[in-house]
Amino acid sequence: MPGEIPNQEDFDEDVAGSVALKRSSALSLADYFPKPAPTSLLWPGQHFRGTQRVTPSGLHGINEDWSVNVTIVSCKYESGTLSGIMEAENVPHTKFPVKTFWEGEIIDNANHVFFTGKWEAWPDTDLVHWSKFSSFEQIKGAVQKQSGRCDALCGYPVIYMRWKEKFFVNCSHECGLTIAGFYYIALDRRTGEIAGFYHDPKSTPYQRLQLAHAPCGSNGHSFVHYSTR
Repeated sequence: MPGEIPNQEDFDEDVAGSVALKRSSALSLADYFPKPAPTSLLWPGQHFRGTQRVTPSGLHGINEDWSVNVTIVSCKYESGTLSGIMEAENVPHTKFPVKTFWEGEIIDNANHVFFTGKWEAWPDTDLVHWSKFSSFEQIKGAVQKQSGRCDALCGYPVIYMRWKEKFFVNCSHECGLTIAGFYYIALDRRTGEIAGFYHDPKSTPYQRLQLAHAPCGSNGHSFVHYSTR
């Protein structure tokens, strides 16, 4: 079984006196479900720009498009975590851009899987949102069969994440906005484009994030420092 340590009886001594393994039974979870390869697109200082479309509920709701800038602050592939700053402009009833600090999870089969298990998101909720990404259709069956994991992520052209806003940077909770939900995120490592869908049962039912990589600086990178304290 996966993770089992071979016993002495698993070995035979051949005619030359060397020891040969009769069967391999020490495969780990990482062997079956390798992590996605790292990408420089998630290095600290990387920028993305685009829009968030907010579609109010009801027949007479008017779509709102907010200009959005995202900066990656940290990324740790070992733990499958990252963080960043999101800045939204054109937000109704605000006189200045709204900044939030968010923390994210990289779907890496080890630390985080496609099934969220928190934030009022159940497996059915997850599948509905992940299925909004066309790239997910190819691996959906594997995710369902493998309890939220996928053995194809290592070489897959898309990195999947969840981003959860933790607090407002430049305004208070009285600003009328909510950060109770979280984003399902898909990063296309070939184009640098990010797509996201927001989930919060208590807020506007449809919010879509569309971002493009926006390199800056002489080498295409800029670096920022941000403290959560």
